[in-house]
Amino acid sequence: MKKSVKILWYVFLTGIGSVVLLFLLANFGLLGSMPSIAELENPTASLASQVYAEDGTLMGKYYLEDRVNVGFKDISKHVINALVATEDERFYEHNGVDPRALGRAVFSLGSGGGASTITMQTAKNLFTENWGTQNKVKRVIQKIKESIIAIKLERNFTKDEIITLYLNTVPYGDNIYGIRNAAKTFFQKEPDRLSVEEAAMLVGMLKGGIYNPRRFPKLAMDRRNTVLNQMVRNSFLSVAEADALKKKPIRLNYKKMDETAGIAPYFRMILGEDMKKWCKEHKKPGGGNYNLYKDGLKIYTTINPIMQQYAEEALAKHYSSMQKVLAAQSDIKSGAVWKGHDNILEAAMKQTDRWKAAEKDGTSAAEIRKSFFVKTPMRVFAWNNNRSIDTVMTPFDSIKYHKQMLQAGFMAMDPLRGDIKAWVGGIDFKTFKYDHVNINTKRQVGSTMKPLLYSLAIEQNGFTPGTTVEDVQQSFGSYGQVPATTASCSGASMPMWKALALSKNCATAYIMKQLGPQGNDGAKRFVEFLKECNVQTDVQPFPSIALGSAEISLYEMMQAYSMFPGRGFNVKPMYITRIEDRNGNVLQTFIPERKEVISDVTAYNVVEMMQGVMKFGTGRRMWSYDVTGEIAGKTGTTNDNSDAWFMGYTPQLLGGVWTGCDDRFIRFSSTAMGQGSSVALPVWAYFYNKVLNDKSLSIDTKATFVKPEAMTNESFSSWESSTSLPNEVEGGTNGSATDYGDDGLPPPTPENIGGESKPPVNDNNNPSPTGTKPPVDNKPKPAPANKPAGPATTPPPATPKAVLPKKVTK
Repeated sequence: MKKSVKILWYVFLTGIGSVVLLFLLANFGLLGSMPSIAELENPTASLASQVYAEDGTLMGKYYLEDRVNVGFKDISKHVINALVATEDERFYEHNGVDPRALGRAVFSLGSGGGASTITMQTAKNLFTENWGTQNKVKRVIQKIKESIIAIKLERNFTKDEIITLYLNTVPYGDNIYGIRNAAKTFFQKEPDRLSVEEAAMLVGMLKGGIYNPRRFPKLAMDRRNTVLNQMVRNSFLSVAEADALKKKPIRLNYKKMDETAGIAPYFRMILGEDMKKWCKEHKKPGGGNYNLYKDGLKIYTTINPIMQQYAEEALAKHYSSMQKVLAAQSDIKSGAVWKGHDNILEAAMKQTDRWKAAEKDGTSAAEIRKSFFVKTPMRVFAWNNNRSIDTVMTPFDSIKYHKQMLQAGFMAMDPLRGDIKAWVGGIDFKTFKYDHVNINTKRQVGSTMKPLLYSLAIEQNGFTPGTTVEDVQQSFGSYGQVPATTASCSGASMPMWKALALSKNCATAYIMKQLGPQGNDGAKRFVEFLKECNVQTDVQPFPSIALGSAEISLYEMMQAYSMFPGRGFNVKPMYITRIEDRNGNVLQTFIPERKEVISDVTAYNVVEMMQGVMKFGTGRRMWSYDVTGEIAGKTGTTNDNSDAWFMGYTPQLLGGVWTGCDDRFIRFSSTAMGQGSSVALPVWAYFYNKVLNDKSLSIDTKATFVKPEAMTNESFSSWESSTSLPNEVEGGTNGSATDYGDDGLPPPTPENIGGESKPPVNDNNNPSPTGTKPPVDNKPKPAPANKPAGPATTPPPATPKAVLPKKVTK
């Protein structure tokens, strides 16, 4: 054999040996990690975790890559045909690697087409990382690994399973992954309903972002038509069919889900934070913690989508009008409200994206600050159905504009089970991310604290609703006088139920004094009682807490109040019923957490007193909103009208409202407008009116609070009309009729503005992967706290009666 021939054989065999060695090294993971047999048998990709409402409605998702898997039977045959025709003509013939395509790629150096099969691309999507590298050596190694994994996939899966894996993992641009999300986003269709031309367009997009029809419609149409030609070439379409389809324009129905889309965005934000903690505390069967953004968890909640919608609509209806009142105040219009608060505006400027981006670019602080006083086109929040408006103003003025918005928090729940039915954390999640419902957001509670103090006095000190109390300022030694002034003290004696109905501050201080006559002894007892009510806030034992000086979250107040309609049982607000993994295996279930805090007799006594609040006390304007049935509640207003509250309940539903501005110096100057009965109560009333009129929610207007058998006599015999009007602000004075409903000015006109929640794009009637709604929770529930005995309560005449804004006819 000639030497040259020997050298040729040597080079050839060395090359073959090197290739074999490379494959062996890659196969055994010596050129980088390779998936195990178990991983190949159970391939995984990042799956969005999904949140469901109590009726199975998809509320929203948590994801890095928005992906939801579907089965082969749920994908249109047109998608399969288009994909095979375009990406891998011999898909059903090869074993993962196509020798013909490989030879073509090698001899043409890639100009004649690539060598990757659908199976190799699936291997790349599922099992290799950094496959976008430009390093040629790394790309060769990756191709070798992809080929090995592809062959192994072919041994473990059918062709249908492989093509389904591919379609579930491939990206479509716009951070959309998987055929189902692509079909829903671009066409609002399930993938099994895609037409030929729609399937061809989506398959055409796989070649790159320049074929996105939303951004490049001409290129997308050309690419779609190329796919149709490929389908003709592979006998999936006739020439005539393809020609007819190519004449059709691309008709998109594009709706992409984002973090603000879906139901109850504030709630989902808080839920997401809780779920991150849950994931850190729970490990997967194979090891490692769960990941909210990748593991496709299914989180089933207690939220009722209908009540959520009504809550958002009620809030929008009232605050769209109240914001006009606040904006019309002289100190707001003139800007005087900001005098002395330059530091707040300065801090707000430096927190904006505008400031941070300019600072990152190296712009000096002086230049950045100067830019904040240049008028600029921008979009700001506004009370309309879009919750925005385009305008021109300086960025500095936009900060003040948004800070002057009245904020709010609303929660509704089942007072027996604790199931949260509605959660609205603010007026617009897109603009204002701060949630005002959760346990970490605390504001002064004002007179809503009083029913808790009164229940302690009844439970532990032998008080009854008829016990006489003195409406006189009280001295607590070194802890000072409560209230701070005698302005609101009448000096009169009255039964306790009347003191609560009229929200008498001095009488409430008297009750605190009876709990412990020395110093702050009574306050210490009250703080311990609040802990029994599961108020987790560290409330300091100052006697002024009797009047609501403590800062407590709406979430905690809801739990504390649950013991009244709950017959003495306090229940923790609950919003998750169960958590499942991606395959539907239940990981954890949740049940109500209830404990007895007061007796049913005490609870009923407080309920009746709080009905008095609604009949002729600070809550009597409730009856102006066309609601019926038994309602108990308490308003609350803090000093200078910085915070306004209303806590109300029926035998079947408990709801709480807080409102105010995030900066407390921005507030209503008029008590007529700024008190709880004006700013907070109407939201509850609008909400409950809608709930009552929706028969699907099964709220019984004839339901009554259950009187304990141990109570043989009425706690007090009759309700009185009162000419002494209530005041619930410490240091305030009892007002006139103009302070409590009719101030002689045209009332603000409420507007019917839609709720913020929008059902997510990827919603359907069968949200679970199995095509069935989540199973109904059939766990035994506590006995209902109502009885359908007797007629519905007829609201008594009120003096004076609030004047309802005139209804707008459209």
